[in-house]
Amino acid sequence: MEWYIIGIIAALLTTFGFVPQILKMRRTKSAKDVSITTLFQFCLGVILWTLYGIHLGDFIIIAANAISFLILIVAIAFYYYYNGRQI
Repeated sequence: MEWYIIGIIAALLTTFGFVPQILKMRRTKSAKDVSITTLFQFCLGVILWTLYGIHLGDFIIIAANAISFLILIVAIAFYYYYNGRQI
């Protein structure tokens, strides 16, 4: 197996890793068990990975982390939306 394929599989798994959490927040209409610190930490991490990918010119790193960033923005929005309703 080529390393390129392993990179694509890893990128897909990590890129969509927060989708189940978003679906759970939407289904339960609650974010009480979600750590906002973790969401922001991952956001910073994917921003740095995106910059690193740009530096290397690696499309997989850039695309995977840019998509991850968008997914995390949705997760953060859900966090504030559902926690705001409970206050």
